Amino acid sequence: MRPHASDVHRRVADHFFAGWTLVAVFATLGLVLEALHGFKVPWYVDAAATTRRLLWTLAHAHGLLLGLLNIAYACTLATLPDLHIPRAHAVSLALRSAGVALPLGFFAAGIVPYAGDPGLPILLVPLAALLLLWAVTALVLALARAARAPR
Repeated sequence: MRPHASDVHRRVADHFFAGWTLVAVFATLGLVLEALHGFKVPWYVDAAATTRRLLWTLAHAHGLLLGLLNIAYACTLATLPDLHIPRAHAVSLALRSAGVALPLGFFAAGIVPYAGDPGLPILLVPLAALLLLWAVTALVLALARAARAPR
């Protein structure tokens, strides 16, 4: 079943928007973290803040990477508009949701760490990771089917 052109166009636009928004937000977070480190803000650089620093660095890195992954997904859909991805809407939603939930889980868990352990919001991370893995697997399988299809 061939995807409808307007659905593909909408999905491409959604992923470009999500991707570039994530890049903007988490690049900004990276600059803020560098400033906190550069100005030696105690609640960020002291030994007691090691967990916070690690979790916020993970939030920055994962948010930026997932932004780029959403942009790559948009480019894939734009390049291969006839690509059939089963449950494409759900795959798209899972990828965008992972882009928000994964870095949010790291960031929120670092706001109030407990005795060196991350806070409760860290539970978002494995859930978001599963959404991400499912979305990427669905895309890989769709690309594999398209590569084997007769031309």
